[in-house]
Amino acid sequence: MSEAPDPEVVELATKIFDLARRGQTEALVSYVDAGVPANLTNDRGDSLVMLAAYHGHAEAVRALLARGAAADEVNDRGQTPLAGAVFKGETEVIKALLEGGADPAAGTPSAVDTARMFGKAELLELFGAH
Repeated sequence: MSEAPDPEVVELATKIFDLARRGQTEALVSYVDAGVPANLTNDRGDSLVMLAAYHGHAEAVRALLARGAAADEVNDRGQTPLAGAVFKGETEVIKALLEGGADPAAGTPSAVDTARMFGKAELLELFGAH
């Protein structure tokens, strides 16, 4: 039987995930620089990069990638940050993820599949260039 998580730890983690969602890059990276894992994930497997990407925060994505976060961390549903950014139409985030080494073919559905599904030919061209 496992112990219940420390409520203070849960509260801090919730705060950090909210910083990623809101794109509060400076505060977010101060936690990462202080030792919070750049690849921290929530109870659904969403990483800080996934949350920042899905909510359109390219600066936060770049900062996390620069601190060692994985560009292709797959969540519990098999989704990648890049596919999420394609779904949301976040072009600057897509570019940041590609610059950070994201693989357009990773995940289910992949960013390529998502772009095809939504008829985003310009993104398919962009993926081909990477």
